Amino acid sequence: MNFPLYIAKRYVRSKSTQNAVNIINFITFLVIVIGSAALFIVLSAFAGLKTFSLSFTESFDPQLKALPATGKIFTLSPEQEQRLQSVDGLAFYSKEIEEKVSLEHRGKNHIAYIKGVDSNYTKVTGVDSTLYIGDWTINDTQVVAGLGIANILGVTINQFRSPMQIYAFKPGKGSISQQSISSLYNQLPMVIGGVYAVEADLDNKYVFADLRLTQALLEKDSLQISGINFKMDDGVEPSAVRSEIQSILGSNVQLKNRQQLNSTLYKMLNTENVATYLIFTLVLIIALFNVVGAIIMMILDKQQNSKTLYSLGTTIKELRHIYFVQGILVTGFGGLIGVLIGVLIVWSQLAFSWLKITPSLAYPVKFEFINITIVLATIIVLGVIASKIASSRINKKLVDL
Repeated sequence: MNFPLYIAKRYVRSKSTQNAVNIINFITFLVIVIGSAALFIVLSAFAGLKTFSLSFTESFDPQLKALPATGKIFTLSPEQEQRLQSVDGLAFYSKEIEEKVSLEHRGKNHIAYIKGVDSNYTKVTGVDSTLYIGDWTINDTQVVAGLGIANILGVTINQFRSPMQIYAFKPGKGSISQQSISSLYNQLPMVIGGVYAVEADLDNKYVFADLRLTQALLEKDSLQISGINFKMDDGVEPSAVRSEIQSILGSNVQLKNRQQLNSTLYKMLNTENVATYLIFTLVLIIALFNVVGAIIMMILDKQQNSKTLYSLGTTIKELRHIYFVQGILVTGFGGLIGVLIGVLIVWSQLAFSWLKITPSLAYPVKFEFINITIVLATIIVLGVIASKIASSRINKKLVDL
């Protein structure tokens, strides 16, 4: 048996004759347990918040999207469409055109975006799952708008007698002063057939309309679009077909996945996660100074035992190793118990939703094995450093008879 490990385990299990040392050891162990549990819970909470936040974008953003490299519009020829239909691994694609418009209803106005989409749009995104009221009805007379837009304009679904007015500026050149106001824009009366609800910014932003109707409103031909949304077959990653799609569409079009479409959001979430981890790690570093103090107290308490072991032939290096191993055992065991407590708390939140943001929405958490690894690795590394610092206090002067 490893001699330092054997002695270290005995020191961990045994109680000191000094009650103050026992209290310090207990507090040190408790701090490690609480710190590791808190770190795991916080990491799980941020993982849940990240998933919850990105679920909004997954409702609107496809797995892969083609956008113009310059400008707002590009052209998709019939030949290119035919080639897209033969791409292996590509399940569906949907064309769209998007432009800023002015909305009006009974004297109330709002600036938003009209997004003209074809019938495949709901196959490549999950936007129809976000409907708050009504149906996903898009045709020559009906559109789908966000809840924020409906509230701002005071409009609801199926108001055929009082439709919402959509105004889009006409493309062209020339001085505004030389033209009448009515000739500057195209007007389109539309009835809201459905209202979606995701989050405030998106709810205030989009009106979904028929692609052909929107192209006519914006005075674009049937080949002019502002984006193509792609959905892959099950099990196929966007990266597997990206190069083939790029070769079909050419260099005037750029392809972006969900992460690239929401790069700012991803960076913000990742930065917050790293910042939170560093803050809690700093707390653990401060807490693990208790380990240094506890081991030093144990060294002083066991000074007579150390002298005896030294007299029996134990080297200074082995004595240091005994207290080093003791520190590793305390931090490792405390970290493991803390992680188990954290897992139970996270599991209970997933199972029973006892902590809620709103009466109907539970605080999002997500269990990930990587978080267990991160917490245990952090505790062990900090424990090794603390134990090394404390065990270095052993010297020949301390054990000299």
